Amino acid sequence: MTRLLIVDDQVLIRAGLAALAAAAPGLEVVGQAATGEEAVELAAALRPDVVLMDIRLPGMSGITALQHILDRAPRPKPKIVMLTVFDLDEYVYAALRAGASGFLLKDTPPERLLAAVALIAEGEMLFAPTVTRRLVETFAHQPEARRAQPASLAELTERETDVLHLVGQGLANEQIAQRLVVSIATVKTHLNRIMSKLGLQSRAQAVVVAYESGLLSPGRAGAQRPARPVVP
Repeated sequence: MTRLLIVDDQVLIRAGLAALAAAAPGLEVVGQAATGEEAVELAAALRPDVVLMDIRLPGMSGITALQHILDRAPRPKPKIVMLTVFDLDEYVYAALRAGASGFLLKDTPPERLLAAVALIAEGEMLFAPTVTRRLVETFAHQPEARRAQPASLAELTERETDVLHLVGQGLANEQIAQRLVVSIATVKTHLNRIMSKLGLQSRAQAVVVAYESGLLSPGRAGAQRPARPVVP
């Protein structure tokens, strides 16, 4: 059973999401919040598996609430999905860098929303690979994007670097397992180690790191990964 916390300042949207989720098998709505402050407190008290949260909240923003929730939560940390009106909302990039597991448009059809929550609960990204690449490539061209040095990935093993490269392309765990001829459990183990070594909170954040570090380049998501940096 996936425990779900819903955060939106609009009563009708919040109630609609709660009713939809409550009627779905495998989902349990454990709480609802109208503000970022309330979301932080409820997330700490209720320990949800997934948080659906409006990216634009009055007072404490959705992004700030996201950061507080992840900072306070023990592992396994909740997966946080940001809700937005526009697919290229200016805050989406900041949310991904802060550790959001993805984002949904508020007009997403009910069946897709439920499928997305199930996908996120399993540790996958919310976006289809093509959408992921479009978002991250657009992000990489933003003036404020600061590209890290490739040496930041030096502590990853060869196989962990392979996995990060494929995650950056938007592949799901099953696809990565098939590509590398390993089990899905092995892929998950590599991902957990990548997250720990790089201090990441979500799979989507790993995609951003893959681009910012130079492991992947905008417009060349499917290209062969570059050679590993030499550790001094």
